[in-house]
Amino acid sequence: MYYLYHIPGKKIGVTRNLNNRVTLMQGYKEGEYEVLEQSEDIDYISDREIELQQSYGYKKDRKLYKNLFNKMKINVTEQTTTFPVPLDKLKGRLMDNIGLTWKHEEFGQFEITKQNIPWITANAKTSMYNNNRCYIYNKAFYEAYFNPTHNPDVQKHEDRFDLIRDWAAVRGIYEKGNTIVQYTKLQEEAGELAKALLNNDHDEINDAIGDMVVVLTNLAHLHGTEIEDCIDAAYNEIAGRTGKMINGTFVKDE
Repeated sequence: MYYLYHIPGKKIGVTRNLNNRVTLMQGYKEGEYEVLEQSEDIDYISDREIELQQSYGYKKDRKLYKNLFNKMKINVTEQTTTFPVPLDKLKGRLMDNIGLTWKHEEFGQFEITKQNIPWITANAKTSMYNNNRCYIYNKAFYEAYFNPTHNPDVQKHEDRFDLIRDWAAVRGIYEKGNTIVQYTKLQEEAGELAKALLNNDHDEINDAIGDMVVVLTNLAHLHGTEIEDCIDAAYNEIAGRTGKMINGTFVKDE
């Protein structure tokens, strides 16, 4: 899904990830920007961006969004994959090129995904020949994300969230739904979980937990982020936390 967003008095732009592009990269929180339109048609959203930039009186982009998307010319050698962008701009360009693939003679096909962008940005190094280029090592990238022998469970769990989002998109949940509706549904599913716990119904507990994960996946997407990012942020917050168990509850140290 492509989102056409407006930062009042500043700009109109297009992104596939509002949280990353607008909040994390530009510093604008929800409420400080608005989503004007959203579409899965990159041709439509690209033309519409230029049209609205002109009608709002903003400077028009020199290139259509669709001409930036999947236009990153990646250079692949035996050892490395090089991106034509400086290190501090890499994450944004990767987000705009999700789905871009390239082939390596030994390791097969690589692809930019939402899941492996954090790895790429964390492991990329500036080229010694050109500060406007950066690279990663192919074998390390393969071992981290594309070696099925090493990572079958990682790939399996990542695919599940994508399948949920595909299912929701086909049924119009992202086009016609909203976060409030999803939150209400989450409370309904939480009630089902509470009932199943009281009845010690193993199958119903599993079913309710699964339903809540589906709802949370959709709620996150409608909010402009992805559940994987939320999970990562939560884990980073608790990873170094210390405390003790009191009456069955973990109480963190002050």
